[in-house]
Amino acid sequence: MESIESDPPPPPPPPRQAQIPLPSATSGGSFSENSANFTSVPIHIITEPSQLPIEFLEPSPQKQLVIGLDCEGVDLCRNGTLCIMQLAFADAIYLVDVIEGGVKVMEACKPALESSYVTKVIHDCKRDSEALYFQFGIKLNNVLDTQIAYSIIEEQEGKNRVPDDYISFVGLLADPRYCGMSYPEKEEVRVLLRQDPSFWTRRPLSEMMIRTATDDVRFLLYIYKKMIDKLTDVSLWRVFIRGALYCHCFCLNNNNFADWPPLPPIPDDLAGEDSVPQGEILSVLDVPPGKMGRVIGKRGASIMSVKQSCNAEIHMGGNKGPPDRVFIIGSVKEVRKAEALIRGTMMDI
Repeated sequence: MESIESDPPPPPPPPRQAQIPLPSATSGGSFSENSANFTSVPIHIITEPSQLPIEFLEPSPQKQLVIGLDCEGVDLCRNGTLCIMQLAFADAIYLVDVIEGGVKVMEACKPALESSYVTKVIHDCKRDSEALYFQFGIKLNNVLDTQIAYSIIEEQEGKNRVPDDYISFVGLLADPRYCGMSYPEKEEVRVLLRQDPSFWTRRPLSEMMIRTATDDVRFLLYIYKKMIDKLTDVSLWRVFIRGALYCHCFCLNNNNFADWPPLPPIPDDLAGEDSVPQGEILSVLDVPPGKMGRVIGKRGASIMSVKQSCNAEIHMGGNKGPPDRVFIIGSVKEVRKAEALIRGTMMDI
């Protein structure tokens, strides 16, 4: 009897591709998606640790990495749900599916996310750090936050600081000094999220979800290189200190972050310079019940007055919490000044 040969299984589909800008791209003008300044890299959907690069899973001083990082989820904070973590490498983008991969894949990522050998480039890391810490026990470390870096470069170039003038990721992408790319789909996704808060929990991942998650990280390494070229040594040190404090900001614990990685020390080559700024601290101010309204004031007038009177960053938990606390970041002198002014708003007259 003749054997019947079965057809070979079809080859797997080619991986999805993302366009990322090359470091050699010129700084002037806006990018075009079809420009020679872009190159294609594969997009990988990750549900198992073995699908991630070994140099990421096992960070070491011999193979130091710089990666882009972002997180997506439902009401992303301590009480929300982290659904996707995006990792941008120079040669690939990895979308870690936290819904499908669960604790196992996040535990595998923990050493790299906490490692000083892996620089994480991220835009406004506060809520991402909070979600990683409270949901998976991950203490996000060694962060270059592009929102912080943008502000410090503006200050370095002599521009006056304006309270609450934090650039959005869309605004950063649009700035021709860093990227010059429009991102209209971001607003489309915001509308979808308002209509369907569980958008990021849907499985399988839709093409729009994959594209949107990818867009949030595919430019980060290019922006990082642009910013590194602009930052002085002192400013770069300040960026990493403030990034560490941003990571701490909403991650309150009972031991003053003693179990977290230490803040970046003053580099040896800066220790003797007169221009080295004061180290920065994070202060968490408890607000007695019923007093937060006074702290904020009518239409935010009280807290805005405090922000205009001192050179410190002041953040509140808002609807996501933590409630009844004010978070202050800056030099010791400016933080103490802000504390005194905020306490003054609470006083009975």
